Amino acid sequence: MSPAAAWLVLIFGFALPLLHVGLSPASGPWRAARDSRCPFSPKVGWLVLVLFLGPIGWLLFMAKRRRRPAA
Repeated sequence: MSPAAAWLVLIFGFALPLLHVGLSPASGPWRAARDSRCPFSPKVGWLVLVLFLGPIGWLLFMAKRRRRPAA
């Protein structure tokens, strides 16, 4: 693999999805709820998933984001 291809994989597979989840209001707040037993917020949880799973974590976020509750 060439160095340029490796950089493209890193940028498009990890950096851009992390940026998208970090800036998206659909990923939740930065702070956890006060009555929550978990110290992490929903946004931090999504960032960890995308960091560890890369494009698969981003696809999970995109699939969760598109769901609408039944009215």
